[in-house]
Amino acid sequence: MKKMASGIFIFTLLAALALPVYGLADETESISPAAPEASAELDTSSNKVVIYSGAEEYRNEYFLERLKEEFPDYDISIEYMPTGNLAAKLAAEGSDTDMDIFYDLDFSYAGLVEEYLADVSAYDQSIYVDDCKVEGGHYLAATRNGGAVIINPDVLEENGIEEPASYADLLKPEFKGLVSMPDPKSSGTGYMFVKSLVNAWGEEEAFDYFDSLAENILQFTSSGSGPVNALIQGEAAVGLGMTAQAVTAINEGANLKILFFEEGSPYSLYGYAIPKGKETRKAVKDVFDFFYTTLVLEDKELYYPEQVFVGQVNEIENFPKDIEYSDMSGNTTEEKMRLLENWEY
Repeated sequence: MKKMASGIFIFTLLAALALPVYGLADETESISPAAPEASAELDTSSNKVVIYSGAEEYRNEYFLERLKEEFPDYDISIEYMPTGNLAAKLAAEGSDTDMDIFYDLDFSYAGLVEEYLADVSAYDQSIYVDDCKVEGGHYLAATRNGGAVIINPDVLEENGIEEPASYADLLKPEFKGLVSMPDPKSSGTGYMFVKSLVNAWGEEEAFDYFDSLAENILQFTSSGSGPVNALIQGEAAVGLGMTAQAVTAINEGANLKILFFEEGSPYSLYGYAIPKGKETRKAVKDVFDFFYTTLVLEDKELYYPEQVFVGQVNEIENFPKDIEYSDMSGNTTEEKMRLLENWEY
């Protein structure tokens, strides 16, 4: 692949350096994280807390509602931003950012901006499964985001197309303009599909595949939620998207179907953190603590049940069981930047 001269994200980042009915299984009752006490007196001069989040709108709305219930005297806002753009913003602004907390930033992006993050190593990480424990202690695990090939059977039927059984099927000419995928330069969801196929097939074959798939792509969306939204609206027949988002849509009445091909479900890990310098404010620590003790758990119970915590077993209606995950080894910050330099769309 040729490098894209207008790869805005890569240039910026390098230069700047009704809800479903479910319940938690008994095993999760032991998860009761406690936030650490402040090591010094905290600044109480401002009650404003600005959160940037890569989570979907419905999750952000839930977080904001709960935060306003818990802290009625605080001025809290949540602004959505795709995870890649969120990392670029923090890398460009550093300690001068208006961001007090970020939520749902891909681990591989978080590594790129770690120098700008406050030390949160005092928060107990023994509650997390091993691959969700963060060395260095500058961010904490929030979400395991698994991906799937999601279809709209109605759109397939309207176009006389059989249900795909492999990634190769998506290259057939009848899928032209009917496939939606997130842009891996701005979306961790998009990148995890690229990395999973690089690991499964080798880099050359994987990039040759995406060269061909691009001919059938309706749109490379800026966020990971874009493909499922396109499926719901009937604009696409196939979306490379997030399993949890598809389940939420299905439980709200959308006629979608979740498929896993033989390469397995790609996944990314996402975290949350405080930009350096913001941790000295009481309102910021209070809100961050509430994510740690309460909201991250509730996010698992309500929307993203894939395992982050030791002993976590959640039951959400229509969520796939016994998912076989892709090989996501070598998913480092450096590898991500190297691969994305060769992404031209």
